[in-house]
Amino acid sequence: MFSIEQLNAIRAAEIAEIVPHVPLRARILEIGAGTGHQALALRRRGFDVSAIEVAESAYAGVRVFPVIDYDGAHIPFPSGIFDVVFSSNALEHVRDLTGLHAEIRRVLKSDGIAIHVLPTHAWRFWSTLSSLGSAPVYLGAALRRTLPGAYDQRGVGRAWYEAIRACGAAVLQPRHGERGFGLAELWLFHPRWWRKNFAHNGFALQYDKPMGLFYTGSMFFGARLSLERRTRLAQRLGSACHLYVMRPRETPCA
Repeated sequence: MFSIEQLNAIRAAEIAEIVPHVPLRARILEIGAGTGHQALALRRRGFDVSAIEVAESAYAGVRVFPVIDYDGAHIPFPSGIFDVVFSSNALEHVRDLTGLHAEIRRVLKSDGIAIHVLPTHAWRFWSTLSSLGSAPVYLGAALRRTLPGAYDQRGVGRAWYEAIRACGAAVLQPRHGERGFGLAELWLFHPRWWRKNFAHNGFALQYDKPMGLFYTGSMFFGARLSLERRTRLAQRLGSACHLYVMRPRETPCA
């Protein structure tokens, strides 16, 4: 079950991972700031932080930071003023990535860096699997009505309809991001896809690594799993997010 408190705990752990890559006294722009929780955490660490988010964001009503609304395409700041552009779980929701990458390059200083945290193929896989919870229940009910000698064979057709719908909903999930479809995100969220995208859009990757926390989109285990246990699980099941640190090249790839 979704919990804003649990999400904030995870995002705070992300900030602890990205701060070592941020220059001292940096001026930072966060794109897709959500509630502003991470922007606030960065400001409390002494950084000069601005944050932008689309006005229709689901988090617009629970903001904890002065987040600026923007149109999702044009960054409302002058060119060359930020040391760092940062985003967390945002770029996968951007339809025109090429346009936004160009805007990021525009507002960065010549020696600036972009830092992005993005969901992985592991997150997509385990989020899909965790949604299967109701499918076995409906499937079992249909089988019990169908087997010879079943005590109640009424509504067999309806039972199988519900079972097929539950299984289909689990497998053919709606996409999380703006490209492809649900299961296609097993590739579209893979670090190899993002590395190619960044290179194609004029960025030279300096560093990337798994963030080292396991969680699913449904927050299936909720607060029952501590951050320490999530760290251990990520070593076996894969990290939910990946960190990318990059610098703009002088000219993007044609």
